[in-house]
Amino acid sequence: MIRPSFLQPGHRVGVMAMASRLDYESLEPAFRILRDQWQLDVVEGQTLYSSHYQFAGDDALRARELQQMLDDPTIRAVFSARGGYGSYRILDQLDFTQFLKNPKWIVGFSDITVLHCHLHQLGIQSLHAIMPKLFGSEGVKDSLETLRQCLFGETVAPYASPANVLNRPGTASGPLVGGNLTLLVHTLCTPSDIDLSGKLLFIEDIDETFYSVDRMLIQLRRSGRLAGLAGLVVGQFSEMRINESAPFGKTVNEIIAEHVASYRFPVCFDFPVGHVARNLAMPIGRGATLEVSEEGGKMKFLNNEY
Repeated sequence: MIRPSFLQPGHRVGVMAMASRLDYESLEPAFRILRDQWQLDVVEGQTLYSSHYQFAGDDALRARELQQMLDDPTIRAVFSARGGYGSYRILDQLDFTQFLKNPKWIVGFSDITVLHCHLHQLGIQSLHAIMPKLFGSEGVKDSLETLRQCLFGETVAPYASPANVLNRPGTASGPLVGGNLTLLVHTLCTPSDIDLSGKLLFIEDIDETFYSVDRMLIQLRRSGRLAGLAGLVVGQFSEMRINESAPFGKTVNEIIAEHVASYRFPVCFDFPVGHVARNLAMPIGRGATLEVSEEGGKMKFLNNEY
């Protein structure tokens, strides 16, 4: 995997909305952090104050703006201002020829998972991390600090998660991949479908039903995607939709545990990643080691040269 160059104060970075529209004023804390604290030269995209129904401008605008930022060698990282829905609609319109000559960090999570998958297929590391719309939210200090450390090439301390009765102990190493479960499943059998063999897979999601999570895990299992995993990291499944008249009968963690019960790889639940304030930056494509014991889980990343 090719690692984009780390940032330094004064470097130019782009901020744009690849998917859903947003309130431009909500980005004020992010611009203050990026410009004043991290000392970066921020290029603001037109999509930050554009709208086309639910999107931050129509597909043509969003694709054109992302293409320009991918191609511009002076822009060293591109932040998706928010997720929502829409990046999948423009993925096939993008040309990564110039990007591959000058790789840069792509930052985002949730809907941006499809772009992370595509970049992984191209052999480029990227960052599943908090997005500018959330920089001003409460409780995001650790999320911001791990993102800054990953971007600027500083050592990232091991991540930890609490003990969970469903954890499966063990130690495994491999490249880190993953993101939003729904988007990961939607990439199957497409040009963005990633090989999960020997990988540490992390998953998270929001606003799903219990049966839909069950169905997606069945899809991953039946397609053979789970069989070769080195390890599984289960993040936060937030704001689950509960059908009071027809309860599913299992928690999300129990659903996932059931579908990986026949495998031997270590499994770690309640990891600090997802649609929550403590959404630690995950460098996709970087080598990592997962250790799961009775005390909980721990993930350590390889040195920055990898």
